[in-house]
Amino acid sequence: MQDIKIYNSFSGNKEVFAPINKEHVKIYVCGPTVYNYAHIGNARPAVVFDTFVRFLRSQFAKITHVSNITDIDDKIIAAALEKDLPISQITEKYTDIYNADLKTLGVHAPDFQPKATEFIPEMIELIQVLIDKGHAYEKEGHVLFHVLSFENYGCLSKRNRDEQIAGSRVEVAPFKKDAADFVLWKPSSDIQPGWDSPWGFGRPGWHLECSVMSEKTLGLPFDIHGGGRDLVFPHHENEIAQSCCASGVENDPSSYAKYWMHNGFVTVDGEKMSKSLNNITLIKDLTDSYKGEVIRLTLLSSHYRQGLDWNESIIHQSEKLLDKLYKILSDENINSSSTNSKLDKNILEALADDLNTPKVISILNSLVKEYFQDSGIHKKDIAETIKASGNLIGILNEDPAGWFERDSKDLDIELIENLMQQRDQAKSNKDYAKADSIRDELVRLGVEILDSQDGSSWKPAK
Repeated sequence: MQDIKIYNSFSGNKEVFAPINKEHVKIYVCGPTVYNYAHIGNARPAVVFDTFVRFLRSQFAKITHVSNITDIDDKIIAAALEKDLPISQITEKYTDIYNADLKTLGVHAPDFQPKATEFIPEMIELIQVLIDKGHAYEKEGHVLFHVLSFENYGCLSKRNRDEQIAGSRVEVAPFKKDAADFVLWKPSSDIQPGWDSPWGFGRPGWHLECSVMSEKTLGLPFDIHGGGRDLVFPHHENEIAQSCCASGVENDPSSYAKYWMHNGFVTVDGEKMSKSLNNITLIKDLTDSYKGEVIRLTLLSSHYRQGLDWNESIIHQSEKLLDKLYKILSDENINSSSTNSKLDKNILEALADDLNTPKVISILNSLVKEYFQDSGIHKKDIAETIKASGNLIGILNEDPAGWFERDSKDLDIELIENLMQQRDQAKSNKDYAKADSIRDELVRLGVEILDSQDGSSWKPAK
């Protein structure tokens, strides 16, 4: 087995991965808060860590992958009140949609997908431990973690005291001992969900749930904690504080999780996704236009730690590469049930180097070039290597014949006819660049263009 290197957000360095127990690697990834449809930003960590887990499974005997569902949160409560529906109806609906969306992107279900509401007694127990150890206090129906009681607070985010207060996302309330103290338990009104506790009827704070669910599903310490970069502070910082203080190992943050991995943000055409810009890109809308593997490969086209700008250009690049790869599999009669172990060693090395998926994609492009330059002796071997290597990152799972099929009933006929007219007009104006651009768009839509002396026509591509 070759060395696996991962960038540890805690140390700020790329480190050789040394599991706590090489016979059983444990990874926890923060999942979604389920109150609305999932967007492409929610999909990125899911795809990234699914790919990483796939790779780990190729290297270790046993992997346990846990990713939670937050099904109690103020945003969920607000959505339920707005729609006049029970909270469970909201959370169950959007959990099912989230999981269905991810399945379309080729994301395997985690080994465990705990829900916050399933662990309320354990959360109450952890809060009481923190109170007993002097790290938390009750005031006006709230229980708060006292940040100044944990000397290592800020060890993950490397934020100083002023930055912690400014970025804590918590209300500066008069009952707090310190402005940076965060809520472990808060009271619920008659119209809000809640549970009985030693501190009254209420509900847990958001940060508490992952400390509890990770410990109960994986035990402490576990190997890798993952999530989006936006969770570093305060969420993951607060997890470390809660768990280390509860366990009594305050001088060693790795007593909670040994390695931390965080993926970068997703922008859309260079701008941050936001309701005000009306550019929140939902997975369900993308899958109406693109196959799941196209979306998945696009999400892997940028290194996971870097930002990813979601735009038509990179989507088309992923689609074109997949078309080439499936064409090779089709030519060599390799279907979805074909299995082999001809993994490209360079791809394994790229994945072992902090999940370098852009390099993997570059290698796949090189294999395509090698295939078409080969005289024929090694074509089958190259195609089998492409198949095995693609499967490792979650692509090339369809039958090639199905990949290229297009059904006219799924096509937007009105749009296609309009584009055909625009293309004809561009050709008449000798604006060949525009004509070519429209042709590319028609091909993307699943259209084969038929040019003749009598004019242009089209049919669904096969």
